Amino acid sequence: MRLFVPAETRDGERRVALVPDTVGKLAALGLDVTIESGAGAAAFATDADYVEAGATIVATADVADAFASADVVATVRPLDPANAARLKAGAVAMSFLQPNSDTETVAAIASAGATALSFDLVPRISRAQSMDALTSQALVTGYRSTLVAAEALPKFFPLFMTAAGTIPPAKVLVLGAGVAGLQAIATAKRLGAVVSAYDVRAASADEVRSMGATFIELELEALEAGGGYAREMTEERAARQRELLTPYITASDVLITTAAVPGRQAPRLVTAAMLEGMKPGSVVVDLAAETGGNVEGSVAGEEVVIDGVRIWGAKDVASTMPVHASRLYAMNVVALLGLAVKDGELVLDPEDEVFEGCAVVLNGVIKKGDAA
Repeated sequence: MRLFVPAETRDGERRVALVPDTVGKLAALGLDVTIESGAGAAAFATDADYVEAGATIVATADVADAFASADVVATVRPLDPANAARLKAGAVAMSFLQPNSDTETVAAIASAGATALSFDLVPRISRAQSMDALTSQALVTGYRSTLVAAEALPKFFPLFMTAAGTIPPAKVLVLGAGVAGLQAIATAKRLGAVVSAYDVRAASADEVRSMGATFIELELEALEAGGGYAREMTEERAARQRELLTPYITASDVLITTAAVPGRQAPRLVTAAMLEGMKPGSVVVDLAAETGGNVEGSVAGEEVVIDGVRIWGAKDVASTMPVHASRLYAMNVVALLGLAVKDGELVLDPEDEVFEGCAVVLNGVIKKGDAA
């Protein structure tokens, strides 16, 4: 079986779907790995590194043939429709893929009679944890969000006791205590800040406290949903939540928001009015800016200053740390292929809840999205 990893084509994407350290693991599964020349360059993985690990390098001029002969194509971002159309019948494309927004790619894969597996849709069950790329990349974005905030804040994060007097620590508030939020909390604590956090899921309280942060109790109904996600709240509850959170936001030097729902618009947690009481020089980091934003006024990929408050809209955050982001993603690819490969052949059991969950297209049939 042949696995092909092309170079990413989306502007700003620096990750690569496989790193040299994982080539041997795939070879053990019976896969011959081919990498487009330069595919790993932005993640500091050279062609020579891949060759040494046992992969074959193909020139960019020859990628059409590589697509046509591959049994598996692994990318981070979805294939563009032209390359998706080159897949042979029965081939498997693996990437982050949203069935309702990447419609042209989904249609091209279906027309080719191929299969599309999306890491956006891997179910959050125990045996799929090693395949959960949303979680692995959230680890990177949560860590990075705090570094961005610390760099932008015109104050120290930690407490300093000096001969000239005491410098109090920064106050950091994190909204959303999923993987990204917990990593933001942990990083802020390591930098010496005083950290508090809020999440609509009651189960998050113990996790926040285990990080050494204070969990904010708003005495509102918890919104638990299946798979570790929060369920959608009514507008009445959302308004009450915003009202109760405002004093905490006003008292913070840094606000980091991390609430996101895969495939859907990000919930609006913070309005412009809620930011009015923040001190000039305060920093807001909105990790959900690419999907509409948790914070009113945030713009993906830009920094906006409103009344002295700097609002940083996240975009391609994991790609700013491509070495470890790529390594984590590559291990997710290996884990999912480890489930799919049986005795040297690809076997995608449609009854398996992992494949049932993440298969957007299965052998040419669209299974997820409006076109299903």
